[in-house]
Amino acid sequence: MKILCYLLAFLVIATQAHADDKLKLILDWYVNPDHGPIIVADKLGYFRDAGLDVEIIAPADASTPSKMVAAGQADLAVSYQQQVHLQVHQGLPLIRVGTLIDSPLNCLMTRDDGSVKSIEDLKGKKIGYSVAGVEESLLGTILAKHGLKLSDVELINVNFSLAPSLMSKQVDAVMGAYRNVELNQMAVAGVPGKCFPVEEEGVPAYDELVYVANKDKLDKAEEEKISRFLAATEKAAQYIVNHPDKSYQIFASYSTELKDDLNQRAWKDTVARFSRSPAGLDYGRWGRYEAYLKENGLVPSILPVDKFAVDVNAQLAAGSTKP
Repeated sequence: MKILCYLLAFLVIATQAHADDKLKLILDWYVNPDHGPIIVADKLGYFRDAGLDVEIIAPADASTPSKMVAAGQADLAVSYQQQVHLQVHQGLPLIRVGTLIDSPLNCLMTRDDGSVKSIEDLKGKKIGYSVAGVEESLLGTILAKHGLKLSDVELINVNFSLAPSLMSKQVDAVMGAYRNVELNQMAVAGVPGKCFPVEEEGVPAYDELVYVANKDKLDKAEEEKISRFLAATEKAAQYIVNHPDKSYQIFASYSTELKDDLNQRAWKDTVARFSRSPAGLDYGRWGRYEAYLKENGLVPSILPVDKFAVDVNAQLAAGSTKP
């Protein structure tokens, strides 16, 4: 009985120690189906059960989330694997600590009723894009697989207006469209699109969306807090896979803007993409993508994976706190 009392007292103290742990998370963009596990974990109380008070912030500027973490203004940010590689090479103190979407969403998109039926048909055509550098590199890889070069097409920066520029026939194809969003955006508008997945066209597979932390602040206490955050989102991802329709209703309750046809369609196409092991790190995948970026001249050297990605659970188990 005495031992039981001591045990209960310990559990109460442990719970109280975590009860007010605040965690500030900056999303990559406004709330959308890509953020499903985060919103569902919040709505179902999984963060609270993990002793976390998570502040979810949609950025006013999509270019700032990782920089805010690097500046110590947030604990975590949702970012992109490609950006993690590039920003670490630029000297920002960032490191991947978890995965939100564990497969590419990016694709080369065309109109289903257009003249482009295959990649080879792109010769002499106009291709829209939004982000110079990485998207041009991806497009170059895709074209090369089919005997074409970037000089064989006309590139037009459409400033993130990917689906509209394609639907209006301003361009013949767009690079950087998400198969779960822009493809559905076109379908809702009555202009069916066609997607060529980048990972089927010569681009190494990668994690589309990841969580980044400040590596200089990643002590044992911060790792433990992040570990609990990832456990909560893992639980939410499992719930979503088991109950996709019900979980959409939970997700959509976050905001009335999420209850439209586009978000419902996008949700169905995103469910299978959520990482069910968000803390897990595939060293081979990250190493291959680092080599791909070096091969395409986007980074000056090949860094060891532990310079830009870490498994916080493995580090906690090993007793190490610094990558």
